[in-house]
Amino acid sequence: MTNNDILKKLRVALKLKDSDIVDILKLVDFRISKSELGAFFRKEDHPKYVECGDQILRNFLNGLVIHMRGPMPKKEKPLK
Repeated sequence: MTNNDILKKLRVALKLKDSDIVDILKLVDFRISKSELGAFFRKEDHPKYVECGDQILRNFLNGLVIHMRGPMPKKEKPLK
């Protein structure tokens, strides 16, 4: 299973639109356009197909955690 397949399956399972995925990636300061994102969802034999790299999938998953759970609370410094 490729990174593109994983991204497609998560998009369908979570009922995400392209704009939702762009917003999720913004949560981890990763910018991508809708047209760049659309290239990941094309068939492999399409001329504008682009392989989804590990960095994009990793950033999407990290952003998805923030999107679903919210940001991590800041830890308090222990008193000395």
